[in-house]
Amino acid sequence: MAKQKPDVDPYAAAESLRAALTDVGIVFPSLRVEPSSPDLKLVELGRVRADVAARLAEALQRGGASGGK
Repeated sequence: MAKQKPDVDPYAAAESLRAALTDVGIVFPSLRVEPSSPDLKLVELGRVRADVAARLAEALQRGGASGGK
């Protein structure tokens, strides 16, 4: 039996992600909900500079090492 994915509002998910990134000093300027595919509920992360990607990786690794959520 396939596991059902929870129904998540893409706008809430995007804002939650934006807030979490802001908390660790990271900005994704292009972070938005993809409007052309509303049924898919896609959140577009966009492009970031290499230094931002490296800081994101470091933040994720720190979170993973401390147990995360």
